[in-house]
Amino acid sequence: MKVGSCSSTGLELRRRRWQMPLFSRWQMLLGRRLSPSDLLTPRHRGPRALEVKALARASEAEKRLLLRLLAPFPRLLRTRTRPEQASRPPALSLGGDGRLQRRHRWIIHRPLRAGPRTSERPSATFPRAAGDSPEPPGTTAMQSGGRQAEAPGRGPRVLVVGGGIAGLGAAQRLCRHPAFSHLRVLEATARAGGRIRSEHSFGGVVEVGAHWIHGPSQGNPVFQLAAKYGLLGEKALSEENQLIETGGHVGLPSVSYASSGVSVSLELVAEMASLFYSLIDQTREFLQAAETTPPSVGEYLKEKIRQHMAGWTEDEETKKLKLAILKNLFNVECCVSGTHSMDLVALAPFGEYTVLPGLDCTFPEGYQGLTDCIMASLPKDVMVFDKPVKTIHWNGSFREASAPGETFPVLVECEDGDCFPAHHVVVTVPLGFLKKHLDTFFEPPLPTEKVEAIRKIGFGTNNKIFLEFEEPFWEPDCQHIQVVWEDMSPLEDTAPELQDAWFKKLIGFWVLPPFQASHVLCGFIAGLESEFMETLSDEDVLRSLTQVLRRVTGNPQLPAPRSMLRSCWHSAPYTRGSYSYVAVGSSGDDMDWLAQPLPSDGKGAQRGFPGGSVVENLPAMQETRAQSLGQEDPLEKEIATHSSILAWRIPWTEEPGGLQSVGSQRVRHD
Repeated sequence: MKVGSCSSTGLELRRRRWQMPLFSRWQMLLGRRLSPSDLLTPRHRGPRALEVKALARASEAEKRLLLRLLAPFPRLLRTRTRPEQASRPPALSLGGDGRLQRRHRWIIHRPLRAGPRTSERPSATFPRAAGDSPEPPGTTAMQSGGRQAEAPGRGPRVLVVGGGIAGLGAAQRLCRHPAFSHLRVLEATARAGGRIRSEHSFGGVVEVGAHWIHGPSQGNPVFQLAAKYGLLGEKALSEENQLIETGGHVGLPSVSYASSGVSVSLELVAEMASLFYSLIDQTREFLQAAETTPPSVGEYLKEKIRQHMAGWTEDEETKKLKLAILKNLFNVECCVSGTHSMDLVALAPFGEYTVLPGLDCTFPEGYQGLTDCIMASLPKDVMVFDKPVKTIHWNGSFREASAPGETFPVLVECEDGDCFPAHHVVVTVPLGFLKKHLDTFFEPPLPTEKVEAIRKIGFGTNNKIFLEFEEPFWEPDCQHIQVVWEDMSPLEDTAPELQDAWFKKLIGFWVLPPFQASHVLCGFIAGLESEFMETLSDEDVLRSLTQVLRRVTGNPQLPAPRSMLRSCWHSAPYTRGSYSYVAVGSSGDDMDWLAQPLPSDGKGAQRGFPGGSVVENLPAMQETRAQSLGQEDPLEKEIATHSSILAWRIPWTEEPGGLQSVGSQRVRHD
């Protein structure tokens, strides 16, 4: 409520040295004799906060006069919403993954379950704020009933589950607000950053996870952060670079090799790329369509290609080569979308992607510099590593022996037996992890519509394979090597056995900037072939790719790479893949379902601050509408009125290994 309306809310004043002169001015201007005891009484939270109770019997003119008198001192006044008017703050916010086009949330307001239930578990302690007394180890009892209490002057306990960029971004914003002095981030692994992972290898830095910023311009929040922290080069920061329009498409290769060992005409490659990307652009026209036939992006593209083939006049070999080039472009789009096949990607929601201007750029010292800077901004001891979460108990009221009389709406149970009671929890785990552990990660289970949404939304794998050479076999100006398999066509539905042809899904190689004493190629591969690759030994992968390079270059004596490094995002237990997409059978409506509060009628939710439980999905989207970092922070706005304090959208993109983008609707970071 704004200062100036004095209906049913109370006005609070804070003591200042010039408090008594103000009393005298009130007495003169109000024309009545008021004593401080009549006008003010200390509130239970401390002597500094005072409540104006005499206003209840003052006239409207007197109220307006008092407010005008205090206008030069806005910090004296704040509104206090009565408990019965306070909105329900979330206790559990869930966000993590996604290339999902819509920013989406899961909100669950739940009533307390009737009847007691108790469980003895060791309780981990939170970092103490200055002046707090030590909290001895104790037990946490889970039971219903009671109210959620916060010790005077201490503020709520907040947990962030997951230390990827989404979790770090949430923690950074929370730490900036004085109300959240009791914060911890639980990270399952020994490092922060999630799928942003830079490694020192081959004498330089390579990106095992997120690689590029796509659409690096002022509308891209990741670009803004990178520029703020001084992590980008002069070219990437130039206005000229930010204005380049790429259409969100991968650039043409420097050289194209066919599986027969000959070079493919770059003019033919450009012709097929122009056709393919024009069809990709057409898919966005189905955004407002009530029904789409066919339902998937892949089926639509193949239907249009068949129509174009009717006008091809070349010989059969050239037509076959055209289809092989198009198959490579299909595989590129699989890497971009994080899917096994474009037949799995829904057509109608595909148009929700938008593209930001700017020529893709990288981090000279590694993408992980971004998460390192965010980490450095957090208070000491906020991060807790090697602390995988087993179950989040969100239904009930939990108590802690070290905090008698205080109850918590959420209890986070870790795999090592530690338990963290909290008033609010933000969950930022990848969608792949949620899909794998959905039946056990939440207790009680999430409602059916939420579970179905998680299961319907697609989640795929995109991996990188780095090959180190002592000497380059490519030209000095080469940046991108395309590999075209002449026996492959997007119009053929039959796929060869994975063990015999997994490497045919490889779209080619990008040439990394030369390191001190080595030259490195980075290959991309998506889908089931990518997951199969993870099951092979390093020797098998290196042998297969050496044979591929010798075959396509037509040089059987090509020296083998001297070393190899690869990502394995599907095998990573706390990731289980790279990033998500809107699959056939799902839509943006699934994100809307996830945003609906439970119970849907709002009855039974707890009141006051903090209130009922909330599960809110704020995924770190790889493909998302970019959110400006300069806009008003809803966290600050809602805290002022004791409203939902954790229901804000995190403008971070968590980027898996592979072609991913940040900042556009088609935000991808390769």
